[in-house]
Amino acid sequence: MSSRTQLVDAVPENRLSTPATPPETSKAPPAPRLRDPYFDNAKYLAILLVAVGHALPVVVEGSRATRALYMLVYAFHMPVFVLVSGYLSRSYTGRPDQLRRLLTGVVLPYLLFEVAYTLLMRWGAQPERPYDLLHPTYVMWFLLALFVWRLTAPFWGIVRWPVAVSLGIAALASVTPGLNGVIGMQRVLQFLPFFVIGLRMRPEHFRLLRRRPVRVAAVLVFAGALPFTYWATASIYMTWFYRTVSAQEMGVAWAPGLLRVGVLLGCASILTAAFLALVPGRGLWFTRLGAGTICGYLLHGFLIRGGQYSGFFDRFPWLGTPGGRVVLVLVTLAVMTLLCTPAVHRLMRPVTEPEMAWAFRRDGR
Repeated sequence: MSSRTQLVDAVPENRLSTPATPPETSKAPPAPRLRDPYFDNAKYLAILLVAVGHALPVVVEGSRATRALYMLVYAFHMPVFVLVSGYLSRSYTGRPDQLRRLLTGVVLPYLLFEVAYTLLMRWGAQPERPYDLLHPTYVMWFLLALFVWRLTAPFWGIVRWPVAVSLGIAALASVTPGLNGVIGMQRVLQFLPFFVIGLRMRPEHFRLLRRRPVRVAAVLVFAGALPFTYWATASIYMTWFYRTVSAQEMGVAWAPGLLRVGVLLGCASILTAAFLALVPGRGLWFTRLGAGTICGYLLHGFLIRGGQYSGFFDRFPWLGTPGGRVVLVLVTLAVMTLLCTPAVHRLMRPVTEPEMAWAFRRDGR
């Protein structure tokens, strides 16, 4: 089933219907549920931003405009993924079938690719890097975080003020040094509010975002965001956007640190809403590529890091020119599109959506 191969909904299904209810005692087969093209479009467009964000450091030196674009992308591309992950987790209750899909669609790919990325880093940059599955490498942190967030989904359904509680947890994490050790907990907790917001959203909220006045406002938001980021880039460290360390570990006291984290959270929320408002709701040529985002996510890091470790990018100094930067972005978009195609999707299926029926009891107990 293709739903296990998607980056942000590796467990739940990306469907138009409401969360699943217990089946009735009828022998008639259930009506097929159609995929919602809106979420496939959102995932494909967001994965392009991820790839661009990872490619820009290759050419960011010496260009304030490139740094501003890099900062803008990092301000909201992961909040988009986390929010949509939460929305597509609304039906998660920990049923045996859901746990099986969680293990085969998230945990197994994490284990396999964490080892693969560790081998890549040992070859290219850190020969002594240990195999440590509790300290995710490069892009692998998101799968581990998704596993943790998904397990907590039922909890947020019984809390009276889930969004407020998640915001409190994120705030405390942002001023607690040393959290980014095991499983990258600093990022897990700081991105948690977006997952919980997604859990609380309903289809009507997305319909509201896609109303014409909101879409016009979204265009204005992005029109103003890039020049603002260009102005602010000289005074803001990118580490704030990575969410890997606490405010104190960046040399800022807890009180002003909380203020900065709150401002960044507000900006990320506005940009995320603006992005989702501009996502097309109808089926387009790239809609089906949304089902292959897990492949693009897992594979593109090998190309970027492999290129850096091997000195490939250094062989083309013209990439540091304005025209070269444009070429790099366009090539990145094209390569990520290819990695999300159905052909790659089918090729990767044994490691991104294995059935593994042999590993589970038939009675689900």
